[in-house]
Amino acid sequence: MRQSCDSAGRRIRQKSIDKEEDSDMERIVIVGGHGKVALHLARLLADRGDEATSVIRKAEQKADIEQAGGTPLVLDVENADVDEMAKAFSGADAVVWSAGAGGGSAERTYAVDRDAAQRAVDAASKAGIRRFVMVSWIGSTPDHGIDPDDSFFAYADAKLAADDHLRASDLDWTILGPGTLTTDEPTGRITTAPQGKAEVSRADVAAVAAAVLVQPATVGRFIRFGAGDTLIAEAIVADRADGGQA
Repeated sequence: MRQSCDSAGRRIRQKSIDKEEDSDMERIVIVGGHGKVALHLARLLADRGDEATSVIRKAEQKADIEQAGGTPLVLDVENADVDEMAKAFSGADAVVWSAGAGGGSAERTYAVDRDAAQRAVDAASKAGIRRFVMVSWIGSTPDHGIDPDDSFFAYADAKLAADDHLRASDLDWTILGPGTLTTDEPTGRITTAPQGKAEVSRADVAAVAAAVLVQPATVGRFIRFGAGDTLIAEAIVADRADGGQA
């Protein structure tokens, strides 16, 4: 793992140097592009000169993507196969998975949060994309403690399976584990490996995703976080940022 992460870091650092030298933008594919975190992320990427290609399910969502500075791409990832996803991802520098079933039946939760996410990982690999950032949740561990009879169990189980699939891949991955999401204004500050209940704004989750995309030290790490006092750029490279799990 250490050697793999080191080589991944060198690739990301070299891409950053190349970008500075030729002023080319990075193309980032955001899956689940109409979600609140994804819309914040598209704005952040556009503001720093990158291109956000936002994958959405419905054509009527295009205007919201364009207003956020992204480029809409209509694809129903719940039903798309690996080849279709790979075609959509082709030419990108990185993929950010921020999609989810958003509640509903356990069947649909598994279909999106587990199965589609796993296909996206495979599609990125097939398309030759190295960098993959997964937006998961803070409690994604084998001992998450959610009772199988709890309606939340399907989500916890599905996210863990997707995270494990990404860990086992050949990609340069980072998994984000935010606490309970809020609509608070962004602060640009978080705390990693928080104790007890943690909350964090969707805007700050997007800022963390944008930051890890260009930070090689985050490759191969699961970063659990909530609102806090440490600048995001500093928090994501702290020794404890992975919450004890890499």
